[in-house]
Amino acid sequence: MGRRATPEVNAGSMADIAFLLLIFFLVTTTIEKDKGIARQLPPIEPPTEAPPLIKEKNLFIVNVNKDDQLLVEDNLMELKDLRQAAIEFLDNGGAPSGSPEYCSYCKGARSSSSSDNPDKAVISVQNDRLTSYEMYIAVQNELVAAYNFLRDRESQRLYGWKFTEVNKAINEGSFKGSEEAAKEKLEAVQKLFPLKLSEAEPKTKGQ
Repeated sequence: MGRRATPEVNAGSMADIAFLLLIFFLVTTTIEKDKGIARQLPPIEPPTEAPPLIKEKNLFIVNVNKDDQLLVEDNLMELKDLRQAAIEFLDNGGAPSGSPEYCSYCKGARSSSSSDNPDKAVISVQNDRLTSYEMYIAVQNELVAAYNFLRDRESQRLYGWKFTEVNKAINEGSFKGSEEAAKEKLEAVQKLFPLKLSEAEPKTKGQ
């Protein structure tokens, strides 16, 4: 009696099925994009002259060491206190009344040893190579929140709404009204408290 033939599997059909499944998953799978800090980089321009020197009192230096400790203006500080310290620096308005640099809308202490006005105030963030990414983001968030707090205050005073809420509504496409007019007002508020965060080594001069 002859040996019984073993049935063969049609490998060609299985390959076709696997190929179709691969195409199906490639077409239907969506990959979520991680969102980071929204920051627009300036255009690349050839250097024409040396950057201007910054008065020491107009510079707010934030150092983050390898152990994620904050050293703000040469003093140890908790992360929870950074936002308020930045607000007090930006809103100080230390330029004397009647001078071209006087800030009429500033509500700070007007200390002569702190920033003259928000346009002159620069926050310098310096990180160690071993600073954790989580701490880096947390510090950036607190500093941006300081700017947003002051912008919300001024937009509420001038227009009756908060800068952050209107800006978010425009970005999400849910703003009701004239976007063009709202954007002009947003830009006006931004000029009152321009975002000046630097991670470069600052060049300073005396008071």
